[in-house]
Amino acid sequence: MSLLLAVWREVCRHREIGDVAERVARLLSEHIPVEYLAVRRLDLVQRRLETLAAVPCRAGAASPPALRTELAAGEAEALLAWAHRGRVLRGVAGDGDSLATLLAPPGTVGEVILGPLAAEGGTIGVLALHAAPARRLTDAHAEIAQSLLEPLAVALANAGRIHELAQLRDALEADKRALLARLGRNDLADAIIGADGGLREVLQRAYQVAATNAPVLILGETGSGKEVIARAIHARSARAGAPFERVNCGALPPGLVDSELFGHERGSFTGAIASRRGWFERADGGTLFLDEVGELPLEAQVRLLRILQDGTFERVGGQKTLSVDVRIVAATHRALREMTARGAFREDLWYRLSVFPIHLPPLRERPEDIPALAMHFAWRAGQRLRGAPLVPTAEQLDLLLAYPWPGNVRELAAAIERAAILGDGHRLDVAGALGVSAPRLPPRAPQPAAEVAPPPEEIVPLDVAMARHIERALAACQGRIEGKRGAAALLGINPHTLRARMRKLGVDWTRFRRAAASQ
Repeated sequence: MSLLLAVWREVCRHREIGDVAERVARLLSEHIPVEYLAVRRLDLVQRRLETLAAVPCRAGAASPPALRTELAAGEAEALLAWAHRGRVLRGVAGDGDSLATLLAPPGTVGEVILGPLAAEGGTIGVLALHAAPARRLTDAHAEIAQSLLEPLAVALANAGRIHELAQLRDALEADKRALLARLGRNDLADAIIGADGGLREVLQRAYQVAATNAPVLILGETGSGKEVIARAIHARSARAGAPFERVNCGALPPGLVDSELFGHERGSFTGAIASRRGWFERADGGTLFLDEVGELPLEAQVRLLRILQDGTFERVGGQKTLSVDVRIVAATHRALREMTARGAFREDLWYRLSVFPIHLPPLRERPEDIPALAMHFAWRAGQRLRGAPLVPTAEQLDLLLAYPWPGNVRELAAAIERAAILGDGHRLDVAGALGVSAPRLPPRAPQPAAEVAPPPEEIVPLDVAMARHIERALAACQGRIEGKRGAAALLGINPHTLRARMRKLGVDWTRFRRAAASQ
């Protein structure tokens, strides 16, 4: 009993299986005449026995010899049949075709105790104790080895989980570095271009909801920057230190949607050779961004609704109910309200997702952001191509401002990249990138001579000039904002955007209605 407690203590103290094996080997040397101890990981799919630890059990013992790795098909079946019984095997290496000979180093002769290490899901490894030369192993020694199987199996399973988490962390860090490289940032918390311009109202709403756990639905055209807003919500939330996982629902194969989102158990379908965690489990404690959520099939929408309601789900092929704590941020370019009316999207799921909707205006409705975005993308393109930043000229910015940008920010980034390539990395060929020519734009008026220059007009701040322009439009439309005869149509912007700018600039549209009524 004292040996077993000491072994459990070492298992709890150390994470690496090599450290556990080394300390258990020292403890065993006082109870079993063992030369060395080996812990090996079993992979029945690849038919391999990977040696994770092979350590001497007594002072001055030679290093253990190399152990076999590959297993033949018949050997793997024999090993699996023995492991299912869950009992240790006491045998003699070099004695025919026994498992003792199979698991011992080539050419080894002597007594061996073998024990299967089992965890949830089946046998994961083998414990091997090789006797010292000319020493005999008894049934009492085998019983001692039997008592060690559970703690060593736990140590092996923990080491596997730690290894898996380390790989996942490295993969997430690589994804983060790749994302930062694509965005041209040093950190995800860097300032968002447009935060003081066309995205001010959007970010105010995003930061307002970030502190809560409420689901968020971001509505906007393709390429308008929905993921940037989703990441801003995550970065301002209490979950900022937890994972942010992105799933493009439109890219999921129809037959694998449930497996990708909720995971699957081994053997649940053809090709499921191992259990797999889904995106919800990977995002546990953090934020899951469901991009293009309107593309999900109705069957998956049912399961998504359940996890939004109570946070529980089952893996495909599994019977165990799992719980996760995930904040959902969804996005789509589709008109989900119309889809619910047609039956293409579940109405109950719509109500769950749209607790806090955020409308992201297209780039054509926030032209004030185009120069800053163009400067940013030009800087990145120049750095990639020639190692020196590029800067668009005033004429090139005029071209960009005159373009309608149906593909939004994504199209702008591609156009600037194309312009840099057409300019061989030394300059920007914006006209060539857009397929237009500079003469199509109205030529700039030449500056008159100083001696005949008219008196300069009053220069006012940009916000004042914009407010005056909006007021003239409201006066012409008698205070009407929406509709074909409204100020929004006259100014060529979305009515919601116009209202937001009027609030920002302090423009009172009601006085224009009163003025029209009094006439």
